[in-house]
Amino acid sequence: MKLEIASANSNHLRDGTQPDRQGMFQQIRCIINTAFIVVLTHFLLVPVAFAQNWPLRPVLLILPFGPASGADTAARLLSEKLREYWGQPVVIEGRPGGDGLISVRAVVNAKDDHVLFFGPTSAYVVHPYVHENLAYDPERDLQPIAGVAKVQVAIAVTKSLGIKTLKELVAYAKAHPDKLNYGVAPGFSEFVFNGFLRENDLKIAKVPYRDITQAPPDLGLGRIQLAMMSYAAMRAQEQVGDIIVLAINDTKRSQIAPDIPSVVEAGYPGLVASPILGFMGHRNMSFEVRQKAAAGVLEALKDDTVISGLNRTGQPAAPMGVETFAVAVKEQHQQVERIAQLLKIERKR
Repeated sequence: MKLEIASANSNHLRDGTQPDRQGMFQQIRCIINTAFIVVLTHFLLVPVAFAQNWPLRPVLLILPFGPASGADTAARLLSEKLREYWGQPVVIEGRPGGDGLISVRAVVNAKDDHVLFFGPTSAYVVHPYVHENLAYDPERDLQPIAGVAKVQVAIAVTKSLGIKTLKELVAYAKAHPDKLNYGVAPGFSEFVFNGFLRENDLKIAKVPYRDITQAPPDLGLGRIQLAMMSYAAMRAQEQVGDIIVLAINDTKRSQIAPDIPSVVEAGYPGLVASPILGFMGHRNMSFEVRQKAAAGVLEALKDDTVISGLNRTGQPAAPMGVETFAVAVKEQHQQVERIAQLLKIERKR
């Protein structure tokens, strides 16, 4: 289109006709608007196009635990199915230690759509309340991708104590202050248990463990009287009759232990502690890419071998897409915040 524009000192075009300034301005605005729409469309479509092609190279899963852990077992159950769906190899790398700080920091600092965190929510939700000078904010710097399974936590007592329900435990602890001791998984479970002690005005001594997997044998032998940790880790002692599992720390009974009441059913909803095993990405990972990644996870969780394998590790499958998982993670952050207020613990980050 060729436009003839009058000079600044003339009100006429060269052929003597009056210029149609309004028409010219409308044409210019039209050209600008069209260009803007083209540019905007380009920027809107780029993330979609990238998501459709993701992943472009092998995907690295960083775990907060080492080999043979529940998260490691689950990652290996999923990896082959994810490779088939994603079309790229899946590499599993455990970075244990530091209460999960090492693994989370590795994902946050990588800022790479091909480096994902895989582990339970318990590995990061309490960090802002227990660690000084935290280099990241888990609510801001980790983006939910997909939930895989619930990590079933349980509360149990040594058989010799003669207690069979949570109410009996609370009554006994109140009648015998400072006579009981306990072992508890660090992080989220410990936070929840401390809230339970405060709510019920109980005085029970903590036995610190460098490796919490040593607690179940001690519980079976009566060296400690109470434990709250992964149900799977205590199954061996339960099966031989050395311990009594009082409740599963969830809102309802578990499909892997249908005969054991939930803490809600037992009358203690404040003891709910059900971490969700799932995938998280860095803060700038687009929604479209996370949806593409989640689609592969949800597809893998349709496989019977994967589901049965998760059940064997005490982690019943709980498939969640991006939005559902985001809601669940937010609820756990809010639960931690409520407990922190009860315990009068200020957020350090």
